[in-house]
Amino acid sequence: MQQQQPAQLLALANAVRQVACEHILPHFLKVAHDHKSDGSLLTQADIAAHHALLMALPQLIDRPVLSEEMPHEEQLQLWQNEQAGLWVIDPIDGTSNFVNGIPAFCISVAYVVKGEATLGVIYNPVADECYAAANGVGAWLNDDALPLRTPAAALKHCIAGVDFKRLRPALASALAAQGPFHSQRNFGSSALEWCFVAAGRYDVYLHGGQMLWDFAAGQLILREAGGAYRTLEQNPADVQPGRKRSVVAAANSALLSQWHGWLAQHDESPNVS
Repeated sequence: MQQQQPAQLLALANAVRQVACEHILPHFLKVAHDHKSDGSLLTQADIAAHHALLMALPQLIDRPVLSEEMPHEEQLQLWQNEQAGLWVIDPIDGTSNFVNGIPAFCISVAYVVKGEATLGVIYNPVADECYAAANGVGAWLNDDALPLRTPAAALKHCIAGVDFKRLRPALASALAAQGPFHSQRNFGSSALEWCFVAAGRYDVYLHGGQMLWDFAAGQLILREAGGAYRTLEQNPADVQPGRKRSVVAAANSALLSQWHGWLAQHDESPNVS
């Protein structure tokens, strides 16, 4: 019998859907944009969704909200008091897609306690796909339990999600020239791509550097769907805001072992083992 989504998770999913419908979708295909100091894109919709989530989330759990759109100093201050719990959000993950009319972007929201996400929702409003998970309870795409399909048994049959531009040159070259998988994709939204592994759309995944808000909700959704992940370097994940970490993920632990083993053989970094 399929486990039912807990009421708190359903309430979070409904709140995220509402923010997307009111503050993001109306701007799709017609949004003005600017650039932040790091060169990344910022839109009116990012700011509107950011403020809407700042208002909505504490009504569900009365704790602070750490957003990608906050100054770094404010993020660090919130994180230092994180032990009692806080929200971690990316109002629009995949802003370049959003600005260019590519329908692969999402809102990502996680509730984090002592460095671990306990609730996570990632919502693609164009597809009306809401991925959601609660720690120890399960993961869903809308009303369907994840994963949606059985993953490939061998690496050579896998569909892989790979973000090449953030990888070390030797590894990127090896993947491009002799990738061990059947086929490769990259959709430009880190949070959504975690969900693609959880759903079984990807079998394996690789990203060279993600921020806290890129993976906080996605790694919970993948874990609750039966997937597994680690970093390229095998180091403990550093989740502090402003620091990037690599991601090696797969739909199950057996595939992860095959995938990480191949990557370790082709990466020039002495820290990969």
